[in-house]
Amino acid sequence: MKYYIIAGEASGDLHGSNLMKELFKKDPQANIRFWGGDLMQAAGGTLVKHYRELAFMGFAEVVQNLKTILNNIKFCKQDILAFQPDVIIFIDYPGFNMRIAEWAKKLGIKTHYYISPQIWAWKESRIKAIRRDVDHMYIILPFEKNFYENKHNFAVEFVGHPLIDAVHNREKTDAATFKKEHGLDERPVIALLPGSRKQEIAKMLSVMLSVTDDFPDYQFVIAGAPSLDYSFYEQFLNNSNVKFISNKTYGLLSIAYAALVTSGTATLETALFKVPEVVCYKGGWISYQIAKRIITLKYISLVNLIMDKEVVKELIQDDFNKKNIREELQKLLTPEYRRNLLKQYDLLEERLGGIGASEKTASLIIKHLT
Repeated sequence: MKYYIIAGEASGDLHGSNLMKELFKKDPQANIRFWGGDLMQAAGGTLVKHYRELAFMGFAEVVQNLKTILNNIKFCKQDILAFQPDVIIFIDYPGFNMRIAEWAKKLGIKTHYYISPQIWAWKESRIKAIRRDVDHMYIILPFEKNFYENKHNFAVEFVGHPLIDAVHNREKTDAATFKKEHGLDERPVIALLPGSRKQEIAKMLSVMLSVTDDFPDYQFVIAGAPSLDYSFYEQFLNNSNVKFISNKTYGLLSIAYAALVTSGTATLETALFKVPEVVCYKGGWISYQIAKRIITLKYISLVNLIMDKEVVKELIQDDFNKKNIREELQKLLTPEYRRNLLKQYDLLEERLGGIGASEKTASLIIKHLT
């Protein structure tokens, strides 16, 4: 069968690559054409556009790049028509994907959505479009089933969280070897995960790095995004206690003692690696003012949302400052605090449904198509 997959971010590239591997296992004749990244390209198929060309962050930036976004939508429709897929598989990225889904549904193309748009956080009105334009929805967060089925009477299939697969199937890391290969010393590592987009990283790193001199017994290591070159990060590497490692986030989390993490998928990845973390976020003033008026969630991190309580500390906007980072990081380094947090991480993993999300989703997609 012919599959057309659209992922517009780094996390979608990860989950898309694991889904593609399972589709190829179950359908050896699969012809897959996709929008994604390096991981999906390594899995096989044909890359149409890299997510680096699609990543626009915040309301203001979307407006500024509206012409590019509309051109991408037009090109995507043309490419789908030329490919004539049996199904389009959307992976999150709702601003773009929902437009394509509406168009595809009118043409009678099967529309499957893997990893739901977070309409429970904002734009709940999108449920009308999802009901109309999406044939099958595969959800990865346990509370989403109640949201869709009980609140909105829309049947969905809970497949578990693919990050558990990604973490479980990772290449195992030997701490001593990893440190030697990347020029790290024997001190415990505090990992800095500042995000994957330039604007986001610039805001986050400048504040994260403000506390490095307060923890001389630890070494700070920046996790570089695979989509960005080393030259971008050089401006942040003017402290001898700060190191940089590109495209090795899982290896870094495997050896990390604690972490400062920008809100997003990485907060959940860090928890699954059992690394005590502080969740951080600081957006542009305009984007933040808009967001806080339309997003009504109690928490911003997936860890806290899934557990429905504050498991990890969130430092947002003005609270994200040197004083608070220093205080919260100090807590992460104390034995009792760490023990309690790690117990909560174990409970979190149980709620996420165990391994096998990618395999379950691939099986369901093929089942519905055949």
